[in-house]
Amino acid sequence: MSEGQIAAFAMAVYFRGMNADECAALTLAMARSGTMLDWKEADLGGPVLDKHSTGGVGDKVSLILAPIVAAAGGFVPMISGRGLGHTGGTLDKLASIPGYDTAPDLARFHAAVRAAGCAIVGPTDDLAPADRRLYAIRDVTATVDSIPLITASILSKKLAARPDALVIDVKVGSGAILPSPTLEPATALAESLLAVSAVAGLRARVLLTDMGQALGQHVGNALEVREAIDALTGRRRHARLHAVTAALAAELLQLGGLAADHAVAISMVERALSSGTAAERFGRMVAALGGPTDLVERPHHRLDQAPVLLAVPPDRAGVIVRMDTRAVGLAVARLGGGRARAHDAVDPAVGLTDVRGLGDVVDRDRPIAVVHARTATAAETAAAALRAAVVVGDEADVAVGSPVVARLGHDRARRS
Repeated sequence: MSEGQIAAFAMAVYFRGMNADECAALTLAMARSGTMLDWKEADLGGPVLDKHSTGGVGDKVSLILAPIVAAAGGFVPMISGRGLGHTGGTLDKLASIPGYDTAPDLARFHAAVRAAGCAIVGPTDDLAPADRRLYAIRDVTATVDSIPLITASILSKKLAARPDALVIDVKVGSGAILPSPTLEPATALAESLLAVSAVAGLRARVLLTDMGQALGQHVGNALEVREAIDALTGRRRHARLHAVTAALAAELLQLGGLAADHAVAISMVERALSSGTAAERFGRMVAALGGPTDLVERPHHRLDQAPVLLAVPPDRAGVIVRMDTRAVGLAVARLGGGRARAHDAVDPAVGLTDVRGLGDVVDRDRPIAVVHARTATAAETAAAALRAAVVVGDEADVAVGSPVVARLGHDRARRS
């Protein structure tokens, strides 16, 4: 097919939509356009489980979840992507680890999964190549935010990897891929993902999670790896990040038949963390894919660090009552921590640490965040963008709900 024909098709889908059967047919055809992985021959001894996120700011959940699930008896061969625009990509975070091979051959990928129970890598040229071609055209025809095309793009790669079960994190709020003051776009995407998964015979659940503020305290590739390691080892564990990670991991353990119910699954998650087994699995994964063997013990020595640090006090003292999370992500991207175009280089060291959230008090002694930059000029620019991205008010108490907004399954939606 010519580029013009594909562009016409993408625009037709954008304007007219697809029903569940049409979207499933497209998704399965895209999945079968290249190599389909087969884990049955590997005889791993446990369920093959996977997770996907629609992307957010400070979202390093995959780095924590995969080793947790591996420690609990699952196997997680996770195909992840790079970031674009305001969202950070899991693959960019892992690429900040010296020596880590984000594009191993199939033999090394299999060996890493067997050795560590998890391996997070990028897609090969043979995995759902139709998605890559269609996405490039969607990018230039303003059809990226079509729900059927988003569904086909996400699930074609996941179906090609052939997991036994999949949990999907669909973000809502100002930093989401489909930002909206209501849950309707996110719910529509979730229901589309579940409908196509059902047709394809893939057990799946979707959680809607809040992206009305950064997830965790660090934003930026190497900085987020450090935060993930801190969460795994218990050195420092951000409450909202832990809540989202535990909820997604618990769903996956239940879907994979490793936990009888939610309470058992949560206890397995906590045990994997408190015992140190999850951190050990992460270290094994990094070493199996070429990274340093002592990353978990010495992250500050192994990960690149920016030379300029700048604390960002607010314009006035008070409480953070609103955050434009997309603007926060774009501020990091403009520091060099993200990309505007697919071929842009990414600086692994830059970003933000100690990012305050909704309801937090900020003043001269409690800054909004600390900028990590290459130059003083870049740091000042990011600081100005960060101040503009938050609204500071006088409220003593800001209602901050659970970061898990809703749970949807094949049966029906259950709002939490």
